[in-house]
Order: sequence, then C-alpha cells, then structure tokens
Amino acid sequence: MEVDYSNIKVVGFDADDTLWVNETYFREAETKFGKLLEGYETMNTIDQELFRMEIKNLELYGYGVKGFMLSMVESALELSNNRVSQATIGEILNIGKEMLRQPVELLDGVREVLRKLSVNYRLIVLTKGDLLDQERKLERSGLSEFFQHVEVLSDKKEENYLHLLNHLQIDVNEFLMIGNSLKSDVLPLVNIGAQAVHVPFHTTWQHEEVKVDEDDYKYLKINRLTDILGYLK
Repeated sequence: MEVDYSNIKVVGFDADDTLWVNETYFREAETKFGKLLEGYETMNTIDQELFRMEIKNLELYGYGVKGFMLSMVESALELSNNRVSQATIGEILNIGKEMLRQPVELLDGVREVLRKLSVNYRLIVLTKGDLLDQERKLERSGLSEFFQHVEVLSDKKEENYLHLLNHLQIDVNEFLMIGNSLKSDVLPLVNIGAQAVHVPFHTTWQHEEVKVDEDDYKYLKINRLTDILGYLK
C-alpha cells in the first residue's frame, strides 16, 4: 500500500501488545482461573462466563488488571453458586497480583524505532487500562525518555481521540497512530481523518476482534514495528 506521511508531525503509540507484551499474561491468567474452578463447570463454560462478566463490568471498572481481578472473583461466585472457598478467592486475587508484578517485556525493535523516530517526530503514548499499572509499566520499560506525553484513556473511541487531539493541539491531519488493535488503534483514527498503522500481535482479546473489509479503510498494515522505519524517516 502506498502511503504519504509527509504531513505527519506527531506519532502516537498504543502500549500493551504494541510496545510490550500484555495479552499473553491475560491468557495465562484465564487458564489458571479455569483450573481453580474446573470442579464447578467445564473450561469452555468458565471462559465464556468470565468474558461475559468482563464485558458487563467494563462500564464500572474500565480496562485493566484490577477490573479483570474483580470479574474473576464475581465469576467464581456465580459459577460456584457462592460455594467457592475463601482460599480459592485468595488464589484468584494472587493471580491478579502476579499479573501486576510481571516484568515488562519489550517487543522486538521497539527501542530502535522510538530512538530513530524521536529525532524528527513528537511521540506520545495513548493507551487504555488502569492508570497506576500503565504508569508502572512505562517506568519499568525504560522508554519514558522518548515520549513527550502519555495518556491513559478510559476508552479508545472516535470521541476520545478527537477530545485528546484537540486538548493537545494536534492537527488530525498531522497525526499517525500505531497499534495492534484494529478496533481501538486503527479504525477510530481512520474515521476521524487521521492516519493509522496496524501492527498485529499474535494474541488478541476477543473484545478487540473485529472483521472488516480492508478495501473499505485506508490504513497501513505491517508485520513488525521496525517496518515502520521504511515509511517514516
């Protein structure tokens, strides 16, 4: 696909599964949760119930590990008809705490890309999730020096992007967003007239999955983050 990024002055990066590994830890946590509750239901039913509970609770808790922890606890109570033991609840909480303590594993080429792009572009982070957790991960990542602004959004819809770009005085025609989620990092930007780049991660939360006809949307898809250096100088 031919793209023209000559007008771009600001590049936004998603964080989880774009800069560092994240969704993998959620999949591992779901497996651990399923094993704790397998005495009450099948693994498939447990997975479905947990996902249903997460979506139900998004409006209350938002995105991130803490909301996921609470959804696991609530799901355990429902799946067990309130018979789950206090010890099991404690183990569920420990699953979440382990997630919060995970080391930050940068994806291949991230530091190289940020170092090179920071010379000619203003770089910002736009991510969803729990504020404290995202701040902690950014600090542990050692990438803070490359970003002029970090924003943890409650959601990534068109109105969220428009409000933030206006607040930061960024012209939509001069903005490029890079991320792993079509639903959150690409399509909303295309819809408001900005540019976007899709860098798929090998694991995607089903809530972020969306099927689109790529011919209907103008965005660049690359296999790895370092490929962007062939388009931005």
